[in-house]
Amino acid sequence: MKIKKGDSVIIIAGKDKGKTGTVIETLPSEDSVVVEGVNKVTKHQKNRRVRSQGQIIEREMPIHVSNVALSEGGKPVRVRMEVQDGKKVRVSAKSGKAI
Repeated sequence: MKIKKGDSVIIIAGKDKGKTGTVIETLPSEDSVVVEGVNKVTKHQKNRRVRSQGQIIEREMPIHVSNVALSEGGKPVRVRMEVQDGKKVRVSAKSGKAI
């Protein structure tokens, strides 16, 4: 997976298409990522104890990696891997800069 935690990404497909955010968490086993402020779901939670209130909780759900692209200058960019000085580095396919 070429997207890491902390990357700024653009959603390229789905109900949140065009939105941007930073990656909070990556789930490599499911090929998905959690992006801040995107794919929000509301969960209604019952009260736990007597005389306490229930609440509505909003949280971000995972999005498949294929629906997300790294952003460079506010535009989506494809990424390839190159070996530089003996280390694998992610490189922008458009500009050739290391990410």
